[in-house]
Amino acid sequence: MSDASSPTGDLMDSIYRYQRHFYDLTRKYYLLGRDRLIRELEPPQDGSVLEVGCGTGRNLIKATRRYPHAQFFGLDISEAMLEKAQSEIDRAGLGSRITLAQADGSDFDPQHLFGRPVFDRVFFSYSISMIPAWEQALACGYAATSDDGRLLVVDFGQQKELPRWFSRLLTWWLKQFHVTPRSGLNAVVGSYERARVVPMFGDYARMAEISR
Repeated sequence: MSDASSPTGDLMDSIYRYQRHFYDLTRKYYLLGRDRLIRELEPPQDGSVLEVGCGTGRNLIKATRRYPHAQFFGLDISEAMLEKAQSEIDRAGLGSRITLAQADGSDFDPQHLFGRPVFDRVFFSYSISMIPAWEQALACGYAATSDDGRLLVVDFGQQKELPRWFSRLLTWWLKQFHVTPRSGLNAVVGSYERARVVPMFGDYARMAEISR
């Protein structure tokens, strides 16, 4: 179920208005598995890739450089984050290959935003734990995935193989940023056909994939 106290666009802007400037520097130490997800995207020739909750654009830039034959798209609810992302994309000289739009990850119309209904790859990188209606976000992402396409997720796990004190400390820290690891991720992903969830780093993080 969605948490009514979870962030809205205005709240996200207030949280990241200043943090966006050093967000990537700090998050690289604990947002584990993002680069593995990028390696596993493998879009087809002339394919299309959508990131839901693109934040500062870090993942889109790395993925665009890795796959020069694909076109990339990103959406985020935070105007502040999108401003940062566009600045970084322009600085990287990738403005012609990455298109951004502001939207709620749990309720978006890709045709309206980007002029296309589906994408060969759709991915969520540590955004599921920040989207209030995250189950609906997965459904929207799945609907935006083309036939024979794939939806991928990397996000926090439940730290089942790590010390309890570590899990408690991490949970407390994440709450400061309105981040909630989704204990029901396995069950929700498992409700789709051709789906799998793989724990990583002692269940610190989980990688999920749903194939169409």
